[in-house]
Amino acid sequence: MPFDIRPGESYVIRRKVFKIFGAAFHVYDPQGGLVGYCKQKAFKLREDIRIYTDESCSTEFLTIKARSIIDFGSTYDVTLPDGTALGSLRRKGLTSTFLRDHWLVFNESGRQVGELTEDGSVLAFARRFIELVSVIFPETFTLARTGGEPIAKYRQHFNPFVYRLSVTVVKDDPEIDDLVILAAGCLIAAIEGRQSDAG
Repeated sequence: MPFDIRPGESYVIRRKVFKIFGAAFHVYDPQGGLVGYCKQKAFKLREDIRIYTDESCSTEFLTIKARSIIDFGSTYDVTLPDGTALGSLRRKGLTSTFLRDHWLVFNESGRQVGELTEDGSVLAFARRFIELVSVIFPETFTLARTGGEPIAKYRQHFNPFVYRLSVTVVKDDPEIDDLVILAAGCLIAAIEGRQSDAG
């Protein structure tokens, strides 16, 4: 096991911080076993994240694909390799850019069932403009059912060399698939983490 996983964590996503061309991250289960791997290409106009079972990239098990080219409020569809829809996530562009990260979560039929929000307000705002704040106070997120009931928690760990995000499923929900919860964590690691690197 390459690191310790805290009790209750469902997944841990790790990504190298200093990587100029593209990004790669690993997904680990509660026992520290590798369950997912993604190697992103740099400079893609349309985000297309493919999660494979291991580094060989021979078996794909999850796809997260933007519906349009790069924009502030893109919607990302989460599907199985055979095209089965699991749900989607839509980034609220202006709010996420200037205040705090905010995503809308939809089920497979396109109905909004939850929201993914960066915790806090003052710190979230400060992270966007003061690099030291983002280093000392890493991001945390809550995925909550529409109406406020928490479903999952996301916590970025303090580490200047490796981006590490833990995902804790706190409640099973019939309309929010566990793979959508994982996909949300992968989006945070791939997109929000990229913002942190740029800062």
